[in-house]
Amino acid sequence: FRVYPTEAKMRPLDEQETTQVFEKLHKFVGNNLKNIVENPSHEGTDNTPGRYCFRLQRNRVYYVSESLVKRATNVKRDNLVSLGTQLGKFTKGGKFHLTVQCLGLLAAHAKHKVWLKPTSEMSFLYGNNVLKGGVGRITESISDHDGVVVFSMSDVPLGFGVAAKSTQDCRKMDPNGIVVLHQADIGEYLRMEDDL
Repeated sequence: FRVYPTEAKMRPLDEQETTQVFEKLHKFVGNNLKNIVENPSHEGTDNTPGRYCFRLQRNRVYYVSESLVKRATNVKRDNLVSLGTQLGKFTKGGKFHLTVQCLGLLAAHAKHKVWLKPTSEMSFLYGNNVLKGGVGRITESISDHDGVVVFSMSDVPLGFGVAAKSTQDCRKMDPNGIVVLHQADIGEYLRMEDDL
Protein backbone atom coordinates (compact mmCIF):
# COMPACT_ATOMS: atom_id res chain seq x y z
CA PHE A 1 0.00 0.00 0.00
CA ARG A 2 1.48 3.29 -1.12
CA VAL A 3 0.20 6.83 -0.68
CA TYR A 4 1.09 9.33 -3.39
CA PRO A 5 1.61 12.84 -2.08
CA THR A 6 0.04 15.76 -3.89
CA GLU A 7 3.31 17.67 -3.95
CA ALA A 8 4.09 19.57 -7.11
CA LYS A 9 7.57 18.10 -7.58
CA MET A 10 8.01 16.39 -10.93
CA ARG A 11 10.23 13.32 -10.85
CA PRO A 12 11.08 10.19 -12.86
CA LEU A 13 9.09 7.05 -12.09
CA ASP A 14 10.63 4.55 -9.70
CA GLU A 15 10.98 0.89 -10.67
CA GLN A 16 7.65 -0.23 -9.22
CA GLU A 17 5.76 2.65 -10.83
CA THR A 18 7.44 2.04 -14.19
CA THR A 19 6.45 -1.63 -14.03
CA GLN A 20 2.81 -0.76 -13.41
CA VAL A 21 2.73 1.82 -16.21
CA PHE A 22 4.42 -0.50 -18.72
CA GLU A 23 2.16 -3.45 -17.82
CA LYS A 24 -0.94 -1.32 -18.38
CA LEU A 25 0.37 0.09 -21.68
CA HIS A 26 1.44 -3.39 -22.83
CA LYS A 27 -2.12 -4.59 -22.34
CA PHE A 28 -3.21 -2.18 -25.09
CA VAL A 29 -0.21 -1.90 -27.42
CA GLY A 30 1.58 -5.23 -26.96
CA ASN A 31 5.09 -5.29 -28.41
CA ASN A 32 4.53 -1.78 -29.82
CA LEU A 33 5.47 -0.58 -26.32
CA LYS A 34 9.05 -0.64 -27.58
CA ASN A 35 8.09 1.95 -30.24
CA ILE A 36 6.62 4.23 -27.58
CA VAL A 37 9.66 3.99 -25.31
CA GLU A 38 12.22 4.41 -28.11
CA ASN A 39 10.28 7.05 -30.08
CA PRO A 40 12.67 9.89 -31.05
CA SER A 41 11.66 13.43 -30.15
CA HIS A 42 12.09 16.09 -32.86
CA GLU A 43 11.53 19.56 -31.46
CA GLY A 44 13.34 22.84 -31.15
CA THR A 45 16.34 23.88 -33.19
CA ASP A 46 18.46 20.86 -32.28
CA ASN A 47 19.00 18.56 -35.30
CA THR A 48 19.76 15.47 -33.22
CA PRO A 49 16.58 13.72 -32.06
CA GLY A 50 15.92 13.57 -28.36
CA ARG A 51 14.02 10.96 -26.39
CA TYR A 52 10.76 10.70 -24.58
CA CYS A 53 10.55 9.88 -20.89
CA PHE A 54 7.93 9.26 -18.23
CA ARG A 55 7.48 11.71 -15.37
CA LEU A 56 5.29 11.71 -12.27
CA GLN A 57 3.74 14.88 -10.90
CA ARG A 58 0.86 15.07 -8.41
CA ASN A 59 0.16 11.32 -8.84
CA ARG A 60 -0.25 11.75 -12.64
CA VAL A 61 2.10 10.14 -15.16
CA TYR A 62 3.20 12.13 -18.21
CA TYR A 63 4.87 11.06 -21.47
CA VAL A 64 7.10 13.98 -22.35
CA SER A 65 10.22 14.79 -24.36
CA GLU A 66 13.42 15.23 -22.36
CA SER A 67 14.00 18.66 -23.91
CA LEU A 68 10.60 19.83 -22.66
CA VAL A 69 11.42 18.49 -19.18
CA LYS A 70 14.62 20.58 -19.20
CA ARG A 71 12.73 23.70 -20.27
CA ALA A 72 10.06 23.10 -17.61
CA THR A 73 12.66 23.54 -14.87
CA ASN A 74 12.30 27.29 -15.54
CA VAL A 75 8.67 27.17 -14.38
CA LYS A 76 7.90 27.49 -10.67
CA ARG A 77 6.78 24.10 -9.32
CA ASP A 78 3.47 25.35 -7.99
CA ASN A 79 2.66 26.91 -11.38
CA LEU A 80 3.37 23.76 -13.44
CA VAL A 81 0.00 22.15 -14.08
CA SER A 82 0.71 19.66 -16.86
CA LEU A 83 3.56 18.60 -19.09
CA GLY A 84 3.48 16.51 -22.26
CA THR A 85 0.78 13.86 -22.66
CA GLN A 86 -0.90 12.58 -19.53
CA LEU A 87 -0.98 8.78 -19.64
CA GLY A 88 -2.81 8.11 -16.43
CA LYS A 89 -2.76 8.47 -12.71
CA PHE A 90 -2.01 6.51 -9.58
CA THR A 91 -4.89 6.07 -7.16
CA LYS A 92 -4.50 6.59 -3.43
CA GLY A 93 -4.23 2.81 -3.15
CA GLY A 94 -1.24 2.79 -5.52
CA LYS A 95 -2.93 1.31 -8.61
CA PHE A 96 -2.28 2.86 -12.02
CA HIS A 97 -5.20 3.76 -14.31
CA LEU A 98 -4.96 5.04 -17.87
CA THR A 99 -6.87 8.25 -18.56
CA VAL A 100 -8.54 9.46 -21.74
CA GLN A 101 -5.66 11.85 -22.52
CA CYS A 102 -3.49 8.89 -23.59
CA LEU A 103 -5.98 7.86 -26.29
CA GLY A 104 -3.93 9.37 -29.13
CA LEU A 105 -0.86 7.39 -28.08
CA LEU A 106 -2.84 4.16 -27.64
CA ALA A 107 -4.67 4.59 -30.95
CA ALA A 108 -1.41 5.07 -32.86
CA HIS A 109 0.08 1.86 -31.45
CA ALA A 110 -3.03 -0.24 -30.69
CA LYS A 111 -2.78 -4.00 -31.01
CA HIS A 112 -6.53 -4.71 -30.76
CA LYS A 113 -9.22 -2.49 -32.25
CA VAL A 114 -13.00 -2.35 -32.45
CA TRP A 115 -14.88 -0.10 -34.89
CA LEU A 116 -18.37 1.05 -33.92
CA LYS A 117 -21.35 1.52 -36.19
CA PRO A 118 -22.46 5.17 -36.31
CA THR A 119 -25.64 4.30 -34.38
CA SER A 120 -23.60 3.04 -31.39
CA GLU A 121 -21.05 5.84 -31.13
CA MET A 122 -23.17 8.10 -28.92
CA SER A 123 -23.93 5.30 -26.48
CA PHE A 124 -20.21 4.63 -26.04
CA LEU A 125 -19.45 8.34 -25.71
CA TYR A 126 -21.94 8.52 -22.83
CA GLY A 127 -19.88 5.94 -20.95
CA ASN A 128 -21.69 2.72 -21.87
CA ASN A 129 -20.12 -0.62 -22.78
CA VAL A 130 -19.90 -1.74 -26.42
CA LEU A 131 -22.58 -4.26 -27.39
CA LYS A 132 -22.19 -6.78 -30.20
CA GLY A 133 -24.99 -5.12 -32.21
CA GLY A 134 -22.94 -1.92 -32.33
CA VAL A 135 -19.71 -3.45 -33.61
CA GLY A 136 -18.90 -2.71 -37.25
CA ARG A 137 -15.51 -4.47 -37.34
CA ILE A 138 -13.19 -6.13 -34.88
CA THR A 139 -9.56 -7.23 -35.16
CA GLU A 140 -8.76 -10.93 -35.08
CA SER A 141 -7.11 -12.73 -32.19
CA ILE A 142 -8.55 -10.66 -29.34
CA SER A 143 -8.65 -12.64 -26.10
CA ASP A 144 -10.93 -11.77 -23.23
CA HIS A 145 -9.47 -9.13 -20.89
CA ASP A 146 -7.22 -7.70 -23.65
CA GLY A 147 -7.00 -3.92 -23.94
CA VAL A 148 -9.02 -2.63 -26.91
CA VAL A 149 -9.09 0.79 -28.56
CA VAL A 150 -12.52 1.80 -29.88
CA PHE A 151 -12.80 3.70 -33.19
CA SER A 152 -15.59 5.11 -35.30
CA MET A 153 -16.01 3.57 -38.75
CA SER A 154 -14.10 6.58 -40.12
CA ASP A 155 -11.08 5.66 -37.94
CA VAL A 156 -11.52 8.40 -35.34
CA PRO A 157 -10.42 7.11 -31.90
CA LEU A 158 -13.35 7.31 -29.47
CA GLY A 159 -11.97 5.63 -26.36
CA PHE A 160 -10.71 2.38 -24.94
CA GLY A 161 -11.75 -0.50 -22.76
CA VAL A 162 -11.22 -4.17 -21.98
CA ALA A 163 -12.49 -7.03 -24.12
CA ALA A 164 -15.29 -8.89 -22.36
CA LYS A 165 -15.09 -11.78 -24.83
CA SER A 166 -12.63 -13.11 -27.38
CA THR A 167 -13.11 -12.44 -31.10
CA GLN A 168 -14.32 -16.01 -31.60
CA ASP A 169 -16.86 -15.78 -28.77
CA CYS A 170 -18.14 -12.46 -30.14
CA ARG A 171 -19.17 -14.09 -33.39
CA LYS A 172 -21.54 -16.44 -31.53
CA MET A 173 -23.06 -13.81 -29.21
CA ASP A 174 -26.51 -12.30 -29.37
CA PRO A 175 -26.65 -8.58 -30.36
CA ASN A 176 -27.11 -7.43 -26.74
CA GLY A 177 -23.98 -9.17 -25.45
CA ILE A 178 -21.17 -7.00 -24.13
CA VAL A 179 -18.05 -7.02 -26.33
CA VAL A 180 -15.97 -4.24 -24.73
CA LEU A 181 -16.15 -3.03 -21.13
CA HIS A 182 -15.88 0.76 -21.17
CA GLN A 183 -12.88 2.38 -19.45
CA ALA A 184 -12.55 5.84 -21.02
CA ASP A 185 -13.94 7.84 -23.95
CA ILE A 186 -13.59 11.30 -25.45
CA GLY A 187 -16.98 12.28 -24.04
CA GLU A 188 -15.22 12.59 -20.67
CA TYR A 189 -13.79 15.92 -21.84
CA LEU A 190 -17.34 17.25 -21.44
CA ARG A 191 -18.76 15.01 -18.71
CA MET A 192 -15.79 15.22 -16.34
CA GLU A 193 -14.26 18.54 -17.36
CA ASP A 194 -13.32 19.59 -13.81
CA ASP A 195 -11.63 16.29 -12.93
CA LEU A 196 -9.29 16.11 -15.93
